[in-house]
Amino acid sequence: MKLTMDKIVNLCKTRGFVFPGSDVYGGFANTWDFGPIGVELKNNIKRAWWKRFVQEADNSFGVDAAILMNPRVWDASGHTASFSDPKMDCKNCKTRHRADNIIENYKGCDVVPDKMTNAEMEKYIEEHDIKCPNCGKRDWTPIRTFNLMFETSRGTVDGNKDVVYLRPETAQGEYVNFLNVQRTARAKVPFGIAQIGKSFRNEITPGNFLFRTVEFEQMEHQLFCKAENAFAHYDEYKKLAWDFVVELGLKPEHLRYHDHDKLAHYAKAACDIQYLFPIGWQELNGIHHRSDWDLSRHEEFSGKSMQYLDPITNERYTPNVVEYSIGADRLTLALMCEAYDEEVLDGGDTRVVMHLNPAIAPYKVAVLPLQKNMSEKAHEVLKKLNKYFMCTYDEAGSIGKRYRRQDEIGTPFCVTIDFDTLEDNTVTIRDRDSMEQIRLPIDKLVEYISDKVMF
Repeated sequence: MKLTMDKIVNLCKTRGFVFPGSDVYGGFANTWDFGPIGVELKNNIKRAWWKRFVQEADNSFGVDAAILMNPRVWDASGHTASFSDPKMDCKNCKTRHRADNIIENYKGCDVVPDKMTNAEMEKYIEEHDIKCPNCGKRDWTPIRTFNLMFETSRGTVDGNKDVVYLRPETAQGEYVNFLNVQRTARAKVPFGIAQIGKSFRNEITPGNFLFRTVEFEQMEHQLFCKAENAFAHYDEYKKLAWDFVVELGLKPEHLRYHDHDKLAHYAKAACDIQYLFPIGWQELNGIHHRSDWDLSRHEEFSGKSMQYLDPITNERYTPNVVEYSIGADRLTLALMCEAYDEEVLDGGDTRVVMHLNPAIAPYKVAVLPLQKNMSEKAHEVLKKLNKYFMCTYDEAGSIGKRYRRQDEIGTPFCVTIDFDTLEDNTVTIRDRDSMEQIRLPIDKLVEYISDKVMF
């Protein structure tokens, strides 16, 4: 089976994972709405991340910072000055492309675009006769830089409004709350601040379904530590980030580390974990040793000390930051790609099945009455299970077709109410992956399922 992004998109639309944004109006480019199945899947992924990096972590705390922040925050972070992409327009077909991507995708590429200036990239494209990937012509405009931040305004009187920005990342909310969290949680370095929230980037060339969109959700963790320990924590988080996505269901052979060739001026080290999407190897998440740059900049621009006072040594210093960032939407896409399978069964039939980790499956259980006249007993079982798990109910069509529908959305267990149920209060429980069935008393269902869906 060759997996394509089109297969994933089609499944998502038909089974309620993801719909085009503003669909009844013909959509709105590169915006997507998570449907009943998709929102459960993404929420489960977020809960698993929070459990691992906040609940189970030593000395880690959560925040939910505002999307709209004081514009000085973005001056301090450098976004207002340098958060832009090098873009070129094809004069022939009027499409817009990132210059570094044009070079990276050139078959004979022997350079690292991240290390090149705009002038050097323009020269390389001209000398190697690199053509537009859309129309095949070479008729480029010069490189221009496009700010990736969405601007809006705050104020009620025309002509008297202040420019504010939709945040392009969640990390600044963790940095500006460093002292608040440290003081109220009485946290001692090293400690972490985590956040899950929406970010917005004015991407000129978004695409590939959920992979790159203008509105997305980030899961970020900032570890504040002493400078001499930062590299050890950096290596630790590289492993933690890898282990987390493997445990969720990504195969190690579909993952790789990619160290950055070009570092930001403030960074001591930076590494991505890439996943083999149907579109090729692409970034899944990043781990960065950011030195003390972030807190130092906010101290400079705010005029407020961001130093930490060690309660044991009385030493004052500005902590370094080790950042771990992963997109919830992109991770959801990766896990759907990994889980998708087309199995040829005995007899030649094919079933589509999503082998999702039961811990993140949208529904843990589907309750299915064998016949509609058994619905009263089926709803009794559903009510019992709904107290513990997200469940679904289906009584339309043959039992075989109902099993297939649950396979396609990744439901790990189907509970069937049949004639024996009415006699002895036992049910048939079917396993999604093996398709094997066993009988269980109804009062044993919760315990049986709980053992298999915990993360």
